[in-house]
Amino acid sequence: MPVQPETHYARSGDVSIAYQVVGTGPFDLVWVRGFVSNVELDWQHPPLATFNRQLASFCRLIRFDKRGTGMSDRVGIATLETRMDDVRAVMDAVGSPRAALLGSSEGGPLSLLFAATYPERTRALVLWSSFPRYTWAPDYPWGMSEQEAEDELDGLVSSWNELESMVKHVEAFAPGMDRQAKLSLAAAWRQSASPRDVEALCRMSNEIDVRDVLPAITAPTLVMNRVGEHPVNVEGSRYLAEHISGARRVEFPGVDHMIAVGDTEPLLREIERFLAAAWEADETREPDRVLATVLFSDIVGSSQKAAVLGDRGWRELLERHHELVRRQLVRFRGKEVDTSGDGFFASFDGPARAIGCGCAIAEAMPELGLEVRVGLHTGECELMDGKVAGIAVHTGARVAANAQPGEVLVSSTVKDLVAGSGLAFEDRGQHELKGIPGEWRLYALER
Repeated sequence: MPVQPETHYARSGDVSIAYQVVGTGPFDLVWVRGFVSNVELDWQHPPLATFNRQLASFCRLIRFDKRGTGMSDRVGIATLETRMDDVRAVMDAVGSPRAALLGSSEGGPLSLLFAATYPERTRALVLWSSFPRYTWAPDYPWGMSEQEAEDELDGLVSSWNELESMVKHVEAFAPGMDRQAKLSLAAAWRQSASPRDVEALCRMSNEIDVRDVLPAITAPTLVMNRVGEHPVNVEGSRYLAEHISGARRVEFPGVDHMIAVGDTEPLLREIERFLAAAWEADETREPDRVLATVLFSDIVGSSQKAAVLGDRGWRELLERHHELVRRQLVRFRGKEVDTSGDGFFASFDGPARAIGCGCAIAEAMPELGLEVRVGLHTGECELMDGKVAGIAVHTGARVAANAQPGEVLVSSTVKDLVAGSGLAFEDRGQHELKGIPGEWRLYALER
């Protein structure tokens, strides 16, 4: 194994994602790092270099830098949805049709979303010291308060100006490292992201909430952390294990948040055993459920329009409407599921793309003299003959029914998954959706 493998680039849209491949083991493991990484400078940091080699001793280890950091294009911080595209681009570039994902810390939510959205490409999931959300909520009391998160962010960004101040933040992540290793990591962080990018990354992470995604995880899942870490990580890991079906949770002694620091031998053995068993038991069958975003649209006042135009005129207008909608579905990678009268039902593998499509449809309708209602929801869907079905689909239809003319209305799940997108929403309050249990908070997209 070379001391430092060669860095390659995968093309994800118009962005280059830096990656390295280490080892030749019997299965692939994609490491989705938290915070800031640098695939080349990591090899100059002894704890990370050692840990990389240890992982690569039993697998083909695939490492990459998220866009906006490290050796990847410095194009700003992207949403989880865009970063899922980056993971797929790297897997395609190295010829990996299916892989296990190791999501550490902030990399956990991305790994969870990927596993739920692309179960056919996810063999297993390992989550290290992660969480479904970072900040406090009434039903998530161990998250950081808004003020605590803001203070932490301010301190981190301001410290980027001075190496010695950075060392203090490294100390919080990995108190078990010696001073030279802390200096090395602090210097690598500063070389791998700008203060503005770090702020954007942290703000996005603070907005993420993937709790609604957890029931859709079907891959074998291992959740790990150290017992002395911050409650955000300890309780966050516990929450993940309790809400992912069949997940196994293992705690280790210690206080270090960084996986590569401290006594790593027990956790490496656990990862190796777990992944070997997952590969041996894998049946490579087609998934029967998947996380998807569903979009419903329908024309406002269609009956009155039809009465005014007559059958022929209405049919011609509908054809123009359908052509316009289908053009936007192609543009935003949507899949037409069904068309009934003046309504469309489509599915997407990412909520931001679905929102973009809904907005484009709504904004184009006035040129036809029409208005539409658009509703979106993200949830676990059954796959039947290649099409999505189930309660999430019915929920999306009910969300659309509550939309006002010209409005794009989304569920709270959709809103939570587009953190960092720059999209703004107006709270429409709690709603009862006909035939759907519970109350649902809905949001209108501000345009």
